[in-house]
Amino acid sequence: MLISDEVIEEHFVCDLTHCKGGCCEDGDAGAPLTDTEKEIINQYYPVIAPYLTEMGKAVIATEGKYTYDAEFGWVTPTIKGEMCAYGFKDDAGILKCGIEQAYYDGKLTWKKPISCHLFPIKTSFSEVDPSMEYMNYEPREDLCSAACSLGNKLKVPAYQFLKEAIVRKYGDEFFETLTALAAYQQQKPASE
Repeated sequence: MLISDEVIEEHFVCDLTHCKGGCCEDGDAGAPLTDTEKEIINQYYPVIAPYLTEMGKAVIATEGKYTYDAEFGWVTPTIKGEMCAYGFKDDAGILKCGIEQAYYDGKLTWKKPISCHLFPIKTSFSEVDPSMEYMNYEPREDLCSAACSLGNKLKVPAYQFLKEAIVRKYGDEFFETLTALAAYQQQKPASE
């Protein structure tokens, strides 16, 4: 795996009071899904559906629980190319995930798609060598500016903020190695 330096060097802490969960409606497609995640959605959709908006449920009824995007593969459907069909807005106008809310309410043991959980870290595989995975830090410039500022203020590296998601995808040993790499990077002279 190749990990960009920004994953351990840049600071990030989501600031929902500013972005209002905009990453769930700002993008070129819905959230990328793994084959396992598609199966989970198929199996637990009746548990998830009560958390969704009527418009979200209508889109899912028409387009399916996930759709295929030529660039991103299988993704969650969106409402009019914007908000994820699995999203809803709370009383404060913050966009939240219906899947994640079902998890918090104890109805699911699966929190949400890993692509959402890892954001703003994005992973991809090399087209030349499909066994080579890349991990990059890619916050949205305008949307995530408050999160970058808050991360800088609190001095929280992106990988630390995303510990739960990283451990969920790669395991504790990987996270410990990433933490050791970060400690090494901080200790080495700037000229290296």
